[in-house]
Amino acid sequence: MASDPKADLHRYLKVARESFLWKLEGLSEYDVRRPLTPTGTNLLGLAKHLAGVEAGYFGDCLGRPFPEKLPFDVDADPNSDMFATADESREDVLGLFARATAFADTSIEELPLDAPGVVPWWSEERKYVTLHLLLVHEIAEVNRHAGHADILREGLDGAAGLRAGNSNLPQQDWRAHWDRVELEARKASGQA
Repeated sequence: MASDPKADLHRYLKVARESFLWKLEGLSEYDVRRPLTPTGTNLLGLAKHLAGVEAGYFGDCLGRPFPEKLPFDVDADPNSDMFATADESREDVLGLFARATAFADTSIEELPLDAPGVVPWWSEERKYVTLHLLLVHEIAEVNRHAGHADILREGLDGAAGLRAGNSNLPQQDWRAHWDRVELEARKASGQA
């Protein structure tokens, strides 16, 4: 069976997005927004950030500006894309994410893999790119943040796994596994 490289890359990006979004489902308004790391990482903020990244890389970088003003200004506040304000509803942020990814999908579908682009915030030797490189970069970016979201969600309520309907985790006694890992860590550090 022949493979279509652009379709393959696009499919992996879509799967990563699905996996990420699943981590936000069913959480309270507080839990989806609250800072869960010392640097303030939070689930809805990751969605807002990813919306901006999709709009930027598959928009301006390819000469196809996103048709709406993003609700943050990273030049004025470098972390403004990493959290939702009290005035921004979950629906606002997830709606932005949906519009940004639909916009990105259109760019991906309409342009060839060798379509040229420029990422002005990358170094001079790296900033001239193609759609192919942007797809690879964005797959890595979304998966990176999906991993963050996976850990944050597991810490909130124990929900873990790849995506709805496919946890990809073995059925086992997780407390016994945790205890075993803790014991091995203690042994290795001379604490047991």
